[in-house]
Amino acid sequence: MSACLPAGATESAHTERAHPPHSPPPGRSRRFRVAGADLSAAVAVFLIALPLSLGIALATGAPLQAGLVAAAVGGLVAGRLGGSPLQVSGPAAGLTVVTADLIHQYGWRTTCAVTVLAGLAQLGLACLRVARAALAVSPAIVHGMLAGIGVTIAVAQAHIVLGGEPQSSVPDNLRALPAQLARLDPAALAVSVLTLAVLLLWPRMPGRAGHLLRRMPAALVAVAGATAVAAAAGLVLPVVDLPSWHSHALAGLPDGPVLGLVAAVLTTTLVCSVQSLLGATAVDKLAAARPGAPSPVRSDLDRELLGQGAANVVSGTLGGLPVAGVAVRSTANVHAGAVSRNATIIHGALVVAAALVLVPLLELIPLAALAALVMAVGLRMVSLHHIRTVTRHREVLVYAVTALGVISLGVLEGVALGIAVAVGVALHRLTRTRITHEEESGVHHVHVRGQLTFLAVPRLSRALHLVPQGADAVVSLNGSFMDHAAYETLQDWQNTHTARGGTVEITGRRSGVRIAEPGALSTEPAHDGEPGTTGDCRCRPWTAWRNHQCERPSPAPDTGDRPDTTRTSADAHRPADPGTPARGHAPGGRQLVRGLSTFQRRTAPLVRGELARLAREGQQPSQLFLTCADSRVVTSMITSSGPGDLFVVRNVGNLVPPPGAERGDDSVAAAIEYAVDVLAVRSITVCGHSGCGAMQALLGSRPGSPAVTPLGRWLRHGGPSLERLRDPGTPAPRLAGRAPADDVEQLCLTNVVQQLEHLRAHESVARALEKGTLELHGVYFHVGEAQAYLLAEQEEERVFDRVREVDLAV
Repeated sequence: MSACLPAGATESAHTERAHPPHSPPPGRSRRFRVAGADLSAAVAVFLIALPLSLGIALATGAPLQAGLVAAAVGGLVAGRLGGSPLQVSGPAAGLTVVTADLIHQYGWRTTCAVTVLAGLAQLGLACLRVARAALAVSPAIVHGMLAGIGVTIAVAQAHIVLGGEPQSSVPDNLRALPAQLARLDPAALAVSVLTLAVLLLWPRMPGRAGHLLRRMPAALVAVAGATAVAAAAGLVLPVVDLPSWHSHALAGLPDGPVLGLVAAVLTTTLVCSVQSLLGATAVDKLAAARPGAPSPVRSDLDRELLGQGAANVVSGTLGGLPVAGVAVRSTANVHAGAVSRNATIIHGALVVAAALVLVPLLELIPLAALAALVMAVGLRMVSLHHIRTVTRHREVLVYAVTALGVISLGVLEGVALGIAVAVGVALHRLTRTRITHEEESGVHHVHVRGQLTFLAVPRLSRALHLVPQGADAVVSLNGSFMDHAAYETLQDWQNTHTARGGTVEITGRRSGVRIAEPGALSTEPAHDGEPGTTGDCRCRPWTAWRNHQCERPSPAPDTGDRPDTTRTSADAHRPADPGTPARGHAPGGRQLVRGLSTFQRRTAPLVRGELARLAREGQQPSQLFLTCADSRVVTSMITSSGPGDLFVVRNVGNLVPPPGAERGDDSVAAAIEYAVDVLAVRSITVCGHSGCGAMQALLGSRPGSPAVTPLGRWLRHGGPSLERLRDPGTPAPRLAGRAPADDVEQLCLTNVVQQLEHLRAHESVARALEKGTLELHGVYFHVGEAQAYLLAEQEEERVFDRVREVDLAV
């Protein structure tokens, strides 16, 4: 097997150096050490995995012990060999439908053989190092597949919840549901409802007691509670039946039609691989977003595929279910603080111990409780977040076709349908290009919306030839792709048009920058830094006037007296002569004029309608944003806000003088009163930032020294922040679980907390807070990291935590 290991996995040295948190480097003592965080995470994951493994085995119709075998092998084998140290593998709900179909068609022993063959196929794919190719599958297809599987699971388990037996397909289950409702078992229904109620309400328990109780997994509490109630009430229900391990069925030789078995192996391989690889990438994001994470940790996907293949070979051989990465357990593992693969391995060992020791307790669990648990898991696989995402990206058709195909036909058939529809949608988008021509104030505008391919060349050519000779023309490309045929058509027309006295400007309307290829479309070099298609800078619309370092194309050869004003990449880091403006940049007045001109040409047409509406309706901002005057803090950029959203107050040091502090400093108080009493903002945010010059000046000031300048008198309002910093009895705020880097950063954080207290002292703010119509927030923006931190009040502590959003696929 070692011959097939991906690069970096044959010898552990490379991998372990790349991921120091996961295991020690070679050459040192190999004594097995377990961190306390890994041990507690292993226990948490074990408590979740135990009932889920039994429930998934019940849903597939396999021997219940097969779920325990798969959970143990997923922890021990995939956890040790896999390339995603924090991902937890085991029997996954996404494989339930596939496995149930295999058992129904071929029997249990052949299903185990299919699992072994699927594992061997995964090992072969790992040897070919094609793991990342699986990520090319559209997320709409993956989410649709999981949603279809979730619906199939929920409909099937509904029969067990009602006290009956499920049918072999969703249509059959739906047709049999009315008859099942007519003969429902009240005891089974009561236990199922109790299980579902605990699953729903347990994570929402309020208060300090609820915070402590929520540490116990809801799945374990629900199943244990339903079991205890059923036993106490003396309910007669089908319960878990774990036969002796001596009679446990192992894998046998495959028995069935060859084509059917090949399709079964391919389906199992596809679902196991895609779910595991997508789960590994999601776990990477989740682990990197944890407070205090040293650096983003990326999984070795080829090695992960190798570990999953080995686990499926072992699980199938031992009579276990197919193994894949499981989102629920992986999320619990990361949230519990696991730092290495030891947590996953220990969780597998605990499953083995439970399978050998806890059999008498496991056999008390009602099957209705496990069915309710699995039905809840299936319903959660239909994620509203995923539906909103695919709708926003206009892929809801692919999602719906895949889900319906999985429900009505099967997993492999549904995925094939989804891929076909995704290809059709992509081709439709590629060929659907809208090209229009219009004249405005003597300038001819040709708008291209969509992708420019050879299929759109005839329409592009017709629109371009509507522009008269010698006229001024603007070609706006609102798309992200232009093939060679379209590029040559556009270039030839531009050369001809400019040779006959016309002018051509080619812009990218969406990004706000010019679109050009090497050997740019325009034959005119840029003058004095004026954006042009040859000398133009490929930067964002908010690019700074002077301070960015941008690599420009090499200047065109000098053909005469015209000065060369383009700037090469070598010039980008070359200091300008003293007293001389940097090349490519005009003096301050011309910078302002050029910026205003660019706004009028590019941005104003896009925002004119929105600003006209705001002019009619007046401003109605939802938030007062008080921050520093530092030029690096761009409020609209870091808050993703637009016109009319923020009422912004900026001053040196983002200070809020307390009421009556000193006459002559009423501007901030006036802005606060106007925002709260007149504009009725719903929140006020104080935003500090790293490297604040005002805080540096405060630290360097001498106590009691007179302030003789306006800046010195203003900075006296920061004195309470400095006193708070030096007070040993006041807990210092922390930054994402770590101590601040230096005294300046500590004072920046402390200053935000202090200014929030000053805000509460203002009468208008105190009145709104008492009514519950206003809330206060503290934000710290680290300029160098481009990372925002939000203040969280945690009992006596004040912690600035990362602002992040993590989406873990089911």
